[in-house]
Amino acid sequence: MLSSKAKYAVRAAIRLAERPESEDWVQTADIAEQDRIPHKFLETILVQLRDHGVVESRRGAHGGHRLLRDPTTISIADIIRIVDGPLALTPCASVTRFRPCTDCVDIKLCRLQPLMRQARDAVAAVLENCSLASMVARQPKKKRVAIASRHQRTAKAAALGFPRRPH
Repeated sequence: MLSSKAKYAVRAAIRLAERPESEDWVQTADIAEQDRIPHKFLETILVQLRDHGVVESRRGAHGGHRLLRDPTTISIADIIRIVDGPLALTPCASVTRFRPCTDCVDIKLCRLQPLMRQARDAVAAVLENCSLASMVARQPKKKRVAIASRHQRTAKAAALGFPRRPH
């Protein structure tokens, strides 16, 4: 079963994929708010994605996160593997981290392993062929909400004559 952490990671990565490289960095708080992901949990996820070369991060008031690679080259399987590990239901069916199950008597005689490998292959075929870019394109246009950075929201509010809120 897909963990909540993996679902949050995929949602955050899709949110980052919505932003062209030329735009501002996306702040953690903005992603957390838009996708209803616990802020501290999201920070941990983004660090994992950064450590695996998917996301780059920058500190400071105008910092945040953005994808390090083109969203067409990042699959949903990549994100899930970073956060949850192998896609396989059993360790003996894993391609990336194969090992016999702890209760396995003989892997060569196991009747379950070929079925689990087939299930893993089916899941991998779908997830590896689905990029972040295709997930952005798949969203209905009315639901595609661009995240305005805090800086952009503050500037817009000031232009409309609203007083600045203290932090």
